[in-house]
Amino acid sequence: MSQISPSEDIRSVTDLKRNTRDILDHLHATGRPVILTVNGRADSVLLDVRVYEKHLQAGNLARLLAPAERDVESGRTRSARGFLKEFKRAHKIPG
Repeated sequence: MSQISPSEDIRSVTDLKRNTRDILDHLHATGRPVILTVNGRADSVLLDVRVYEKHLQAGNLARLLAPAERDVESGRTRSARGFLKEFKRAHKIPG
């Protein structure tokens, strides 16, 4: 996603009502978010659905990795070799 262009990506809600299709076409073409204003103040952000899905995936991955990162920070780690030996033993895998 490229950098936001204030002249193109900040629009009023009134402008959205009048030019919905143009604004959505621009949003999809650029992949950049559109910031909506109400009374001159930022109020909401519109995102292309593919960009939104990427943000969701990144957030979900971060949540899944957080416990492992805490383990590393706390020193609760072990060698891969030790883990594999234990795993093979527990699952009766030869070698």
